[in-house]
Amino acid sequence: MSRSRRERISQALRDEVSGLLRKEIRDPRVGFVTITGASISPDLTQAKIYVTVLGEESARRQSLDALNRAAGFFQRQVFKQLRLKKTMKLIFLLDEAVESGSRIEELLHQIHQTDTDEEE
Repeated sequence: MSRSRRERISQALRDEVSGLLRKEIRDPRVGFVTITGASISPDLTQAKIYVTVLGEESARRQSLDALNRAAGFFQRQVFKQLRLKKTMKLIFLLDEAVESGSRIEELLHQIHQTDTDEEE
């Protein structure tokens, strides 16, 4: 399968799941969720959906559990909307890259502050 086709399907998948989150999901356990990415296996049988969730660690885990429990619903809707030949198994995962980036930025800011304080 060509890389560009997988990328197009990945983008369509992110858009579709984001729309479903906004319009269809009413589960109170799903907090403020943002879809940050999707990766699809070469044979189109599995897709990993990366999300960030605003809030404490317990709220993040609770939202992730609720999303994975609703994966069947998402799979059916995506299959219908994208008109795929076969259904993909959807797995929701927390995107740790955003949190890691924020932590690195915070550390760099602290180093910069320390250097500035020492110069004065």
